[in-house]
Amino acid sequence: MTSRQQPTASGTPALHWGRTRCTIVPPYLLAQLAGLDDPRLEHARHSAQRALDSDHPFHGVRPGEPTTMRPPSRTRAATPPADPSRPERAISDAAGTETLPGRLVRSEGDAAVDDASVNEAFDGLGHTHALYWEVFARASIDGNGMPLEATVHYGDAYDNAFWDGNRMVFGDGDGQVFAGFTRSLSVIGHELAHGVTQYTANLVYSGQSGALNESVSDVFGALVEQHSRNQSAAEASWLIGEGIFTDEVEGTALRSMKAPGTAYDDDVLGKDPQPGHMEDYIDTDDDNGGVHLNSGIPNRAFYLAASAIGGNAWERAGRIWYETLTGDITATTDFAGFARATVEAAARLHGDDSAEADAVRAAWQAVGVTG
Repeated sequence: MTSRQQPTASGTPALHWGRTRCTIVPPYLLAQLAGLDDPRLEHARHSAQRALDSDHPFHGVRPGEPTTMRPPSRTRAATPPADPSRPERAISDAAGTETLPGRLVRSEGDAAVDDASVNEAFDGLGHTHALYWEVFARASIDGNGMPLEATVHYGDAYDNAFWDGNRMVFGDGDGQVFAGFTRSLSVIGHELAHGVTQYTANLVYSGQSGALNESVSDVFGALVEQHSRNQSAAEASWLIGEGIFTDEVEGTALRSMKAPGTAYDDDVLGKDPQPGHMEDYIDTDDDNGGVHLNSGIPNRAFYLAASAIGGNAWERAGRIWYETLTGDITATTDFAGFARATVEAAARLHGDDSAEADAVRAAWQAVGVTG
């Protein structure tokens, strides 16, 4: 296997849950924007720099809560919800500040409001809950009916969305490059999937386990979108973050699971750097060891498996990945270990000689992880 170096933002240490945000826009993309020398894009440059500088747990907390972010835990609440099939959603408005949670503006049972971001976030939380309950019989993020909370209008033209271990947080984007992050259901599904991982495998957010963490979020982000639209694997776009770029950007999304490295090719953003094969694996100290970069490799493996199995990706391929995530893998599982676990899950669910198991084996071989 050969590897290439990725020149990106300044290196950051390997971080674990509770000490970092899981963001949808990778730091190397923000660094590219922050380094612009174009007066026409000065606003986007400053917005990207503020997003890079904003890597902290949060500025404000609810009254009575500790002043540091609650460390995420796999421990579930003692009292399950009365009806696990129904979500319990709450959307707050930070009103351009970086104080969380902000002012509560819509709760479960409330009618839609005049703010599109609030309604998009509310609906996205509902679609995500529906996938996990209807397909996997999982009651919310923690499996025990955890309320789904989100904050919109975070920061001043904040160029990102993130899961902070407790809630989803959405910026509005700078308006020149990013148009807003509630617009993409795959973004919402992606970020909430970080919560599922937090309560299950708890994959360490660094190196290959971190890239798997990001990939799992892309997988379930795509499945949330496909399930809500009743799209088959063949009908789906397999794009993550479609709709968050403005019309000025030459690109369709942040990432493509079908063809990593092809989501955008823009004079300002550069070319999508994601690899789709182990031959192009990127060794870097940035981005927690390339978690947003090398996730393209397991992403393509899932796309190949789901496409070969056919039908609705959430029914068989998604079930295999879900059983793997909630099974016996460790927090430091690497690509090869995750591949073995998915093959074992496919064999357990469908038989060792099944088309499903063969498709999963072939997918990992096709991206160079096995074989």
